[in-house]
Amino acid sequence: MRFVWAVLAFVLATVMIGAGIAQRTIFQGPRTETATISVEEKTPYLLIDGAVLTQMPGTQTLRAQADGDLFASYGRTADMEAWLSDTTYTHVTLKGDGKVETAVVEPEVDAIAGATPEAPAEGAAPEDTAADASSDAAPAAGRSPVGSDLWLDEYQQKDLLIAPLQLPEEMSVLVAADGTAPAPSKVTVTWPLQSSTPWAGPLIVGGGILMAIGVFLYILGIRHARRKRGPRRKGLPLPVTEPIDIAVDGDGDGKGVISSTPNSRRAVASGRRAFAVLPVIAVSALLFTGCSADAWPQLAPSATPSPTATVIAPEGQQAPAVTKAQAERILTRIASTVADADAALDGDLADTRLEGAALAARDTNYKLRAALPDHPAPPPILSKPLEIVLPQAYDEWPRSVIAVADDEESKTSSIMVLTQQDQWADYKLAYVGSLEASTSLPDLAPSYIGAPAVEPDSPFLVMPPDELAAAYADVINNGEASPSYELFEVDGDQLRTSIAADRERRLADFNTTAAGTGQLVFTSAAGPQVPYALQTVESGAIVAVNINEIETATPTVPEAVIKSGEKNPSVKTLAGAEQSPTGFETTYSDQVFFYVPGPGSNEKIRLLGYSSDILDAKVLP
Repeated sequence: MRFVWAVLAFVLATVMIGAGIAQRTIFQGPRTETATISVEEKTPYLLIDGAVLTQMPGTQTLRAQADGDLFASYGRTADMEAWLSDTTYTHVTLKGDGKVETAVVEPEVDAIAGATPEAPAEGAAPEDTAADASSDAAPAAGRSPVGSDLWLDEYQQKDLLIAPLQLPEEMSVLVAADGTAPAPSKVTVTWPLQSSTPWAGPLIVGGGILMAIGVFLYILGIRHARRKRGPRRKGLPLPVTEPIDIAVDGDGDGKGVISSTPNSRRAVASGRRAFAVLPVIAVSALLFTGCSADAWPQLAPSATPSPTATVIAPEGQQAPAVTKAQAERILTRIASTVADADAALDGDLADTRLEGAALAARDTNYKLRAALPDHPAPPPILSKPLEIVLPQAYDEWPRSVIAVADDEESKTSSIMVLTQQDQWADYKLAYVGSLEASTSLPDLAPSYIGAPAVEPDSPFLVMPPDELAAAYADVINNGEASPSYELFEVDGDQLRTSIAADRERRLADFNTTAAGTGQLVFTSAAGPQVPYALQTVESGAIVAVNINEIETATPTVPEAVIKSGEKNPSVKTLAGAEQSPTGFETTYSDQVFFYVPGPGSNEKIRLLGYSSDILDAKVLP
């Protein structure tokens, strides 16, 4: 009877395990769903709307196939449409009935590369300016999408492009070849299907248990059959004789060790039975570990995430200009380009990634290093790691970003302002300064929310940004006598301290040779660069401004001349003269970052960071 139950257990186990495996294989159905996008129109760009990508849940896998180089990128739909607004492209959208639709989009008439036209130069006719703007507005033929700062990420492959994505509905994907050749005409999007087989796990595990029970019953049956063997006649009991093994040692003294052979046989038989069970248990264990969570019935309720404290964007606030990862990638590109420009003393190359005060300081440095090999190179642009990214929350252009990067080797930090003038332009570094070690930044919005820009003439700060540079320059010039002195924090202001010490040193050097024949005058004034300001959490703002320090050396007697001398090779190089009877004017440029509190705050305007560089020198007329 034991054999019958064992066979029955084997049969049931085989059926259960087979049914469980079948649920995970032949009865499970397809594991992915694929949508094919076939494009008949030949356009250089293919824009796949976010609704097409999110029509099914789960991650998306984009595949594009064509001969040659292939490109794909993703970003916010509004940004991608703006980048394509001056060219013809194919737009893939999802209709209300769930069908994929393609349509060719022609260039917008009002799309102008350069967004806002500049004011006409003095003496230029308005119609001349309009003509220039129209010529600049023409779309670039075959514009390559590779390397645009607008993309959140991009992919480049040859012949077959596979891009794993997980995008929300408000983002889209751009597919192209090189911007000139037609985009791939066949593109697919694949989603994984969530096919649950809740009884596969119990069937496989239950079958394994039944198989182990069948093996156990089979062993019991064999054992029972062996016990029933042997003679049934009754007789006198005979002594049991068992063979023995005598192992004689090498001394030959006749002593040996007796071992019981039947016990050894029983041990071997027991071991065989144990090994007979192991394969069954091993197979069951392997089948058990192969079952994922969707192979089991979900009896417990699904976990509900606990609420966490979040920062909510104000109602109506627009999207941030960049993400943190995007900002790191942009700064890495800027740092690499500027490093190449520094090595080659190439101002044109620097102009592709710098502007404003940062570019002016670099141009002067290149002129000096070309003539003076010992002149120090400017410090490199820090790019990683980014400690703080504060993007402007703005859907249009121009856009700006404030970033703080750390240098682990020198234990220094840099604060920077990046700007993007239009959707086709690269981000450029406009301001850069060093943060003091003891600097405490105000509370800032997270990078995924961003902050609105503050208008230059905004009355919602203790001082409008466009008045800040002039007010601080007046404090440098007049100290406590300045009307703005009480608005600025004195403690921790290393810039004023360094300016005072530098002026004292320069005046002492000047007076050693020209105390009775000349004079040296120092003044500060607002620089020509526009300020940038982004709002902080407490309704204050971080403001970057440009301040010029002007040093004027003039003779006080008719016969005297002012010499630049060996102590001032930079002035001699920039002015193009070693001496002058009228004197020299030297300008230094300061890039300065402030925290400006909002109205009603008890705080004062606080210096955050700065950098100073020689800007120009000239002979006075």
